[in-house]
Amino acid sequence: MAVKLQQAIDIGKYIVTQRLKGRKKFPLTLMLEPLFRCNLACSGCGKIQHPTDILKKNLSPEDCFKAVEDCGAPVVAIPGGEPLLHPQIDQIVQGLVARRKYVYLCTNAILLEKSLDKFTPSPYFTFSVHLDGMQEWHDKCVDRKGVFDTAVKAIKAAKAKGFQVTTNTTIFEGADVKEMQTFFDFVSSLGVDGMMVSPGYSYQWAPDQEHFLKREQTKVLFRQILSPYKSGRTNWNFNHNPLFIDFLMGDKDYECTPWGMPSYSVLGWQKPCYLLNEGYCHTYQELLDITDWDSYGRASGNPRCADCMVHCGYEPTAAIDAMNPANMGRALGSVLGIAG
Repeated sequence: MAVKLQQAIDIGKYIVTQRLKGRKKFPLTLMLEPLFRCNLACSGCGKIQHPTDILKKNLSPEDCFKAVEDCGAPVVAIPGGEPLLHPQIDQIVQGLVARRKYVYLCTNAILLEKSLDKFTPSPYFTFSVHLDGMQEWHDKCVDRKGVFDTAVKAIKAAKAKGFQVTTNTTIFEGADVKEMQTFFDFVSSLGVDGMMVSPGYSYQWAPDQEHFLKREQTKVLFRQILSPYKSGRTNWNFNHNPLFIDFLMGDKDYECTPWGMPSYSVLGWQKPCYLLNEGYCHTYQELLDITDWDSYGRASGNPRCADCMVHCGYEPTAAIDAMNPANMGRALGSVLGIAG
């Protein structure tokens, strides 16, 4: 719990510092995509739909470090593609940890066990393993049998070597409530350092566009799935601000913070967010300056934002709201493992 507490304290200090400097738009997490290549073809993701010449590209460690320094976010999530396919991913992680960034390397875990010797355990470094449910459901989501078993084995190996490990779960329309609850029980039994969840989002290039959740569906489904957690009847440990969980269940009503998790990849800084593809900027400052931020989020009336409740837009809102004195006790209680 001490590591999680330190991360919460550091992020809180960062938010306060940005406010004291008079900054209204500042990032909390950088979504750093050093490549789009992947060794899976998940139906809910469109990264490998990019042209071959784009799929061959990698960000260099220096590219990654510059992006992190330019935006200044305290947390760096490294999705992809599959980051473990990057030939210099260990150097990238090492450099970010040296800069005292909280790094989450997102992986499908196919290559994780054989890659563990490339990395060193650190309170600043976490493997975030993609698991969407129990064996049959997860293997269906990633369109390959055996991936669930490989991922579970890798999680156990990483924990045995002293690494921090979280899981990352996307919940789509049609998810079975009881099965998801069983899944969270199972993941908790693995001794992971937290679980992350997000509703299935309408990613523009995803091959499957039929199973993304609408806003009211999200609230109903998450309320059903998370009811044991809300009532304190489970030992589930979510690596989220509790206010974001409240939002997913419909107990909080937030607006999107589209600049809270900027995305940088081999194509540049993506406008306006991780989910919407409206072109790219050369620099982070250009992204801030030329993007019409009022045109995004539910309040804008933008139809593409109407049903979105995804972490990249709303977890930053919850994090900022946690600094409200009325909410600080609940947020701190969650970090310390105190129900509230």
